[in-house]
Amino acid sequence: MEFRELAVPGAWEITPKQFADPRGVFLEAFSEPRFVEAVGHPLDLRQANSSVSAAGVVRGIHFADVPPSQAKYVMCPRGAVLDVVVDIRVGSPTFGRWDSVLLDDVDRRAVYVSEGLGHAFCSLEDDSTVIYLCSATYAPGREHGVNPLDPAIGIDWPTTDRQCRPIEPILSDKDREAPSLAEARESGLLPGWEDVQAFLTELRARARG
Repeated sequence: MEFRELAVPGAWEITPKQFADPRGVFLEAFSEPRFVEAVGHPLDLRQANSSVSAAGVVRGIHFADVPPSQAKYVMCPRGAVLDVVVDIRVGSPTFGRWDSVLLDDVDRRAVYVSEGLGHAFCSLEDDSTVIYLCSATYAPGREHGVNPLDPAIGIDWPTTDRQCRPIEPILSDKDREAPSLAEARESGLLPGWEDVQAFLTELRARARG
């Protein structure tokens, strides 16, 4: 299992080693020792979510108040999605930057999105299934969103599906009506870089005992 930090600090691409034989394939989807080595603290699993999406569906950009936010370890066991991480931490050296990873049922990669970052994805195939291992339970009062089509962020969303057929973004009303990054910043919704770093330092200190 290999961890590669993305262009947005605090997010990692995880590539598992797959073992194939005539019966099928086996892999480690998650390894706590490797996770702690890369991230600096364990994943405090509090909730596991699953979504199934048609081709073209865009979910996000979602984030939660810090603390405790909601870190996510994201996998796609069926189908394919373009998974996107956005730096929404006010004061971050990479504020507004995004990076993406293709998650699918071929390479079986995962993405870890740490506390304070925004997360979104676009489904590239009907019935694409995404599994999220979350560090906090869902709490509507502290869950927020930024419009995934905000031109100031400029995410390069796919225009074709896995079979190279044209697709258009399909959004929920909530995501379509979400504020732009600038509007969310002006209204005080976004987490601050220093607050996020303080919380992560606390998590690492707990891990050291």
